[in-house]
Amino acid sequence: MKDLMLDLLMTFDDIVDLNTHPVTQSAYCAACCSKLHSEGVLVLEGFIRPEALELMRAEATAEQDSAYFCAQSHSVYLTPRNPAYPDDHPANRQVLSSKGCVCDDMIGATSPLRVLYDDPTFRVFVATTTGQSELHPYADSLSSINVHYANRDQELGWHFDNSSFAITLLIQKPDAGSRFEYVEALRDADTGEMNYEGVDALLRGAIQPQVLTMEPATLVLFRGRNAMHRVTPNKSDTARMLAVLAYNAEPGVKLSESARMTFYGRLN
Repeated sequence: MKDLMLDLLMTFDDIVDLNTHPVTQSAYCAACCSKLHSEGVLVLEGFIRPEALELMRAEATAEQDSAYFCAQSHSVYLTPRNPAYPDDHPANRQVLSSKGCVCDDMIGATSPLRVLYDDPTFRVFVATTTGQSELHPYADSLSSINVHYANRDQELGWHFDNSSFAITLLIQKPDAGSRFEYVEALRDADTGEMNYEGVDALLRGAIQPQVLTMEPATLVLFRGRNAMHRVTPNKSDTARMLAVLAYNAEPGVKLSESARMTFYGRLN
């Protein structure tokens, strides 16, 4: 993402509203950690200051035409077809995801997204809240910071995450649609309990999901490995813009080549 304001290098204090979210205070971090652990989601409204949000939106808008857009069908488990089950079994049933993506190598050095992602204070806060001893960026050039776009009728289909937690920042909210829906603890990936019956019930509409409402400038930490979730289709002409900030517990980790081709349409 090209730097739109090269003469304006925002600091961490310029970007984060530290009065509302004192991320350097141990009591605040402990409260965030407790909420994420007990509820599986932490919603920090107004985390980003208005001036920083406006610059993030301007940068994301400028790069939208360069995003890689694709539509993919996949199972909710994000796994290949299991030949032990028929195609209409929850293990194999296909849902649709369609979105655009701008990758890490397009995020400028002075972008507030880059400054936020790289700042040691933010990284310590995320590590403390998620219970990680340390956090590292992806070793490939594409995966650490992504900006996702959903135009009219584009959506993120039902799925479980492969990672233990996700960090997202809403940059722009559409005028209608794009609801974040989820069902907490629908499976137990650690024990291998896939809960096909529960997944089938959700896909049939027999289970009512929770809806997570958020406004631009909201930072969300979400444990999606066992929580099935989706973003409903955008029903407006205003694009949904969402930054995804991805870290790893170990250094040197790259997203697989197949995943990079699927999500980004390129390897580097």
